[in-house]
Amino acid sequence: MCALLFVAISINYLNRQVLGILKPELAARFHWTETDYGYVVTIFAFCYALGMVFAGKFADRFGVKMGYSVCVLVWSLACCGHAIIRNMLGFGVMRAFLGLAEADSFPCAVKAVSEWFPRKEQSLAVGIITSGTSIGAVLAPALFPWLAVSFGWQSAFLLTGIPGFIWFAFWYVMYYAPQKHPRVTPQELQVIRQDKETVQEKDDGQTVGWFSLFKHRATWSIVVGKGMTDPIWWFLLFWLPSYFNSRFNLDLQRLGLPLIIVYVSTYIGSVLGGWAASTFIARGWSVSRARQTTMLGLAVLVMPLMTAPWIDNMWIIVGLLSLTVAAHQGWSANMFTLASDMFPKRVVASVVGIGGMASGLTSALFPFVVGAVLDHFKVLGKIGLGYNVLFIICGFTYIAAWLCMRLIYPSQQKVLLTQTAVQDVQTTPRPS
Repeated sequence: MCALLFVAISINYLNRQVLGILKPELAARFHWTETDYGYVVTIFAFCYALGMVFAGKFADRFGVKMGYSVCVLVWSLACCGHAIIRNMLGFGVMRAFLGLAEADSFPCAVKAVSEWFPRKEQSLAVGIITSGTSIGAVLAPALFPWLAVSFGWQSAFLLTGIPGFIWFAFWYVMYYAPQKHPRVTPQELQVIRQDKETVQEKDDGQTVGWFSLFKHRATWSIVVGKGMTDPIWWFLLFWLPSYFNSRFNLDLQRLGLPLIIVYVSTYIGSVLGGWAASTFIARGWSVSRARQTTMLGLAVLVMPLMTAPWIDNMWIIVGLLSLTVAAHQGWSANMFTLASDMFPKRVVASVVGIGGMASGLTSALFPFVVGAVLDHFKVLGKIGLGYNVLFIICGFTYIAAWLCMRLIYPSQQKVLLTQTAVQDVQTTPRPS
């Protein structure tokens, strides 16, 4: 199950990143400004946020199997559809469908993890799954420039849409919830469920309204954490090819190696971020202490990026960016696991969806800022300075997000949902 989810996330990011890798060529071909490209990214992010309004609830109501099946089929069609587009409006429409469909990916994946893994293993499992973003990100610069040069830019969109249809066939045949899977034994079910409920769930089977989840400070901590940090990741995902092109004069054929190095590090960060929290928990730390300590360390690792304005060596910049994206992916793995830490599994996808909605909204606004800043400095003939300003913002954001989350909901206690009351209850602590 972990392998299926890993492959799905890899395909997701492979589809998502085609546009960013081909941006220098498409911008020249279709005469895009930085602001124009920012609009296209914003459309994707806004529709991603809109999709999150429904995605988590859809997965909670109809199940992971149906939720993931629908979203993968739609996003694969949307990715292939880019190949027939010839203007900005068309790209915007295809990015809109891609964003709406991909919104269901992480809510479904995190919900599947909450079903299949005991709590002490969930952050490592999420780390492995989210490391699929790295595979997609690494394959993109290795594959897309060659395809675009050899067979035209349309081939990159077509050939990255096809794997989703293949994955769907495996998923539909192989995925079941543990209690329904024909090969899962009672002993295995006991292992899966061994430490999931440290407080008695009195609300099983009750209907929980989507808006009622906003009554919990725990929900708002996830909203703030995702909303503040995900725009940074999307900026690095969609603008790094353009950054290397404008600052270091790398053309489409020479972009591959720096981008591969940067995105390979996301795999390492994702796995190590999940492993660190799981290791602390296995050593007897409380879930809250392990999660907060891990995320603080990852936030600190992003801060060296603020030194980029004083560095002219490309490979040192590659190192700083590698550290930043690795830390982000570790942070993201722990952010996703927070939902299953603090909420019953039947609303986990809805909570992840709310966090993703916040992420999408802020990520839809940030490209306006990025485009305006870069166009301003481009006019001055100093576009590199524009990127430096943005890198300084990136360096501060994670530690600010960690502090805000601590202020909103410092204890990360388990949430108990009832029809008559909304209350947070303390999980049974592990000895420190």
